[in-house]
This record gives sequence, structure tokens and C-alpha cells, in this order.
Amino acid sequence: MGILNEDMKRMIRQQRMGFIATVSPEGLPNLSPKGTTAVWDDDHLVFADLGSPDTIRNLRENPDCEINILDYFVRKGYSFKGKGQILTEGDLFDQIHESVTANRSGRAYPSGRYVLIQITEANVLVSPGYSSGKTESEMREEWENHWSSVQLENS
Repeated sequence: MGILNEDMKRMIRQQRMGFIATVSPEGLPNLSPKGTTAVWDDDHLVFADLGSPDTIRNLRENPDCEINILDYFVRKGYSFKGKGQILTEGDLFDQIHESVTANRSGRAYPSGRYVLIQITEANVLVSPGYSSGKTESEMREEWENHWSSVQLENS
């Protein structure tokens, strides 16, 4: 049995947007959104490089990274620590392109690189907002109302 359980996989499939943290050669943090985050298998996540030169440079120097995936409405999610491997060609690259990203929305992503992350640790993320005693349904209602009002303001 791998590190990724069914709830983690469900959240990744539903949310898709992950934020990857890497560290530059100078020791500076880098946080980058990844809208192609997907489960590869029970121990790996993958994302397409669609224009992340700092993330790729950092992973080349230091493969340690963390991806956080959060359900913005219930304010719960997971953090995944691991080591990133940059893929630019080969059988694994082709398999990832074909099965994970090329078919997600009916169009191929213009990526010449994928990052496969071997997960070494997974942890639950829960908002401190729950410390007030809110239930998950109350939290969801609050944030659905918030985002509905934001959408009205922006339309």
C-alpha cells in the first residue's frame, strides 16, 4: 500500500490546483501554482511544466519539494513532501503525457517537461477556522457565500 490514500487522491482529482514549494540555490523560497497536478500512482504526483523556470531550476539543484492541495470551500487539504524528478523524454514521459495531462480536458498541454514527485510524507491540512467549533458544512457555506459575492463584484 502506498502513501496516497483514496481521500488524498479524490482531493487531488477534484481540486487539481497544487502549490509547489521549492528552494533556490541561494536558499530563497519559491512557491508556484500547478494547475495540472495529478496522481500518477500510490506514491507519486505529477505536473506539467507549463512555464515554471524557477521551479525547474530549483528542482535540478535540490529535488526536495512540497505540494499543498486545498479544498478552498471546506478549508481542508493535504501537504505532500517528496523529491521531484524532471522528465523530458522516454517511456515514462510518454506515458505521463498520454494518460495524465493530454486527456484531462480534451487537449494536449504544450509541455516538454513533466515533474514526477515521489511522495515521502503526507499530512492533513485543516484551517484554524475550525477551532471556533464550525462544522464542515458551516465552513463550506461561509466560503461558498464569500466566493459568490466575489463573483458578483467582478461581474
